[in-house]
Amino acid sequence: MKMQTITEINRQLEKIKAENDPYLLNILQDERKGVQQLIHKWRKKMAEERRLEEKFLEMSAYENKWRTQGFELIAGVDEVGRGPLAGPVVAAAVILPKDFFLAGIDDSKKLSEKKRQEYDELIRQEALAVSISMVDAKEIDVVNIYEATKKAMKSAIVSLNIKPDFLLIDAMKLETPYPSESIIKGDAKSISIAAASIVAKVARDRLMKEISLTFPGYGFQQNMGYGTKEHLQAIEQHGITPYHRKSFAPVKDYFNQ
Repeated sequence: MKMQTITEINRQLEKIKAENDPYLLNILQDERKGVQQLIHKWRKKMAEERRLEEKFLEMSAYENKWRTQGFELIAGVDEVGRGPLAGPVVAAAVILPKDFFLAGIDDSKKLSEKKRQEYDELIRQEALAVSISMVDAKEIDVVNIYEATKKAMKSAIVSLNIKPDFLLIDAMKLETPYPSESIIKGDAKSISIAAASIVAKVARDRLMKEISLTFPGYGFQQNMGYGTKEHLQAIEQHGITPYHRKSFAPVKDYFNQ
């Protein structure tokens, strides 16, 4: 039998998922350094996949707990954008199907922008329902950020095209018609809340990039409205925009000068 090239072996290894696969057992005997490096790389990849699968199962515990109590349409609810000096606070509600699986799903802040966008697309494709709600800077200034966050979350829940029968909410306590559980740091503990976190973050980032086209000097496409050095310097030089939160320092300080 003709000896396979390193490239051919690599291509074959990509299809293998088990340590006891006959092909893998066979190439273990191949002493070429390149082959041994491929096997080492494959084992690292398998270990990472197992880690992500275990993490996903851990993050499914809340959903599984409430499903055993008869709840099927469980909506995860989360928000992004409480801290920035500019832009809206954005909330999302997501109902995932029972058989949903996405190894690697996590709190949106822990994911790269590329991963968030990839996961956002997958979540939207597979979710039973997805809803997004935004409360703009002007209203944040009127009602305060805490009340604005609650309003965005409630609006996202109400806007779901399939009504949930249970809510998993990141940290906040909400008065709604539905039974619920609030989970501190829920976006790292529940797949439903993590999904809502990702959807909300991607939606808000896209909006801030759009705003940056109208107000290019503030770096919104990078800082997303947070108070970076570049952003603060732009406020000093150009003043504030209609998207700035006038009740937030140091925007408030500038506005009151």
